[in-house]
Amino acid sequence: MTLFARLSPLAASLALCIATAPAQAQAVRTERNMSLELANQIAAAGVAACAASGYAVTTTVVDRSGTVRAVQRADNAGPHTVAASLGKAYTSASAKNATGAMLETVQKNPGAATLVDIPGFLVLGGGVPVKVGNEVIGAVGIGGAPGGHLDEQCALAALDKVKDLLK
Repeated sequence: MTLFARLSPLAASLALCIATAPAQAQAVRTERNMSLELANQIAAAGVAACAASGYAVTTTVVDRSGTVRAVQRADNAGPHTVAASLGKAYTSASAKNATGAMLETVQKNPGAATLVDIPGFLVLGGGVPVKVGNEVIGAVGIGGAPGGHLDEQCALAALDKVKDLLK
């Protein structure tokens, strides 16, 4: 005879509720999200960081789902920089990784080469996840500097500027 068969119906119901409680508790999750104010600060800091080096860029900030939260395009930034910055931010948020690191992986690992075929992905340097601790709450993408590594430097400088807000 099983344990549940030995218990009264009320006790069996209670035991079943207790046994399944952890699974039910995980059905609803609490997530941290990026405010519009934070997204605008990151976007402005990214444009400013690149401008300090003489680069006219566009910075796009997306939330954890890859949805645009803020975009800033510097005066004289090329029209292609808008789509490039969005692609980098989306890719970084989706993969929870820096796009420069992803580019290295694609170049060194033939098995990862098909990452470039994922719709919306832009595997070029310049996309960096925005994290609170180890949790990715979004990403910043920058396009327009003369090299993805320079876009990434500006993105990292932007995140450094707001690091006290990411706690």
